[in-house]
Amino acid sequence: MKFVDEAIITVQSGNGGAGCVSFRREKFIEKGGPDGGDGGDGGNVILKVNPAKRTLFDYRRQKLIKAQNGTPGQGKKKHGRNGQDKIIELPAGTTITDIETDTTLIDLTDIDQTYIIAKGGMGGKGNKHFSSSTNRTPRFSQPGIKGVELKIKLELKLIADVGLVGLPNAGKSTLISSISKARPKIADYPFTTLTPNLGMVEPEFGEPFAVADIPGLIKGAHTGTGLGIQFLKHIERTKILLHIIDVSLINEDNPLEQLNLINTELARHSSKLEKKRQIIILNKIDLTDSKEKISLFKNACKNSEVFPVSAATGQGTKELIRTMAKALNIE
Repeated sequence: MKFVDEAIITVQSGNGGAGCVSFRREKFIEKGGPDGGDGGDGGNVILKVNPAKRTLFDYRRQKLIKAQNGTPGQGKKKHGRNGQDKIIELPAGTTITDIETDTTLIDLTDIDQTYIIAKGGMGGKGNKHFSSSTNRTPRFSQPGIKGVELKIKLELKLIADVGLVGLPNAGKSTLISSISKARPKIADYPFTTLTPNLGMVEPEFGEPFAVADIPGLIKGAHTGTGLGIQFLKHIERTKILLHIIDVSLINEDNPLEQLNLINTELARHSSKLEKKRQIIILNKIDLTDSKEKISLFKNACKNSEVFPVSAATGQGTKELIRTMAKALNIE
């Protein structure tokens, strides 16, 4: 299934049914009086988190979602049937925004969480409610109240504890496959990762945690260049970031070039991402001449957490998992 993380839809709750104008007319019963029943309530449009859902693919083409109208009341005080609710099932991590006001209505993060996005209209009262000592034969009833129509934006942001960032081919996909059971596509050309990947990491002690890998960032990403910028929202919820750097590409004249490039793009996208705790990963230490470049980088970046690893061979990954678990207060 194609990964879709945004969709715009219109939701419409059901209209309330009209009340009935009716009078009791039965043989041998004098002055039967008004007996018009109430109209049924319109159905609600309800958002519900379904853990089996992974994307918003179902709502890319389904632009209008309507709940059922209530039916009119009938004679003999018969109540109209209530409209059936319409349930929209969404993946956890979906944010709902009102298009017209550009305000966030709800952030669906909990399993089986529900939210009434559009409440159905109430059914109108039948004429039986309007009988009085001065008006014993009311010949009017209430119309049903119309439902609510709302244009909303659905935006999926993956719920992960750790986010992976770095340049294309820094080894993010290889790392996530090394520390978790995720099996993303891996190759030696730019932008191998075209959609976010989510993997579960199981430390030696404590609960498993989720790691999200997004497409690589390049210079100018905040202006729309490359692929990664459209997926940065998927790491906004993370508690920490793993910043993956290809040790073979460390510039001797400017060892922090890769680090500063990515951090600049993160800061320009969101101050929230800029302030997140980072663990820096120097990847591909299995390659030759890596020791000198690791030393250069550490000397230039003394106040940061730096972990030399080889995602391809697994070297250093166990210590990295323990550090992540501690940072997340799992151990």
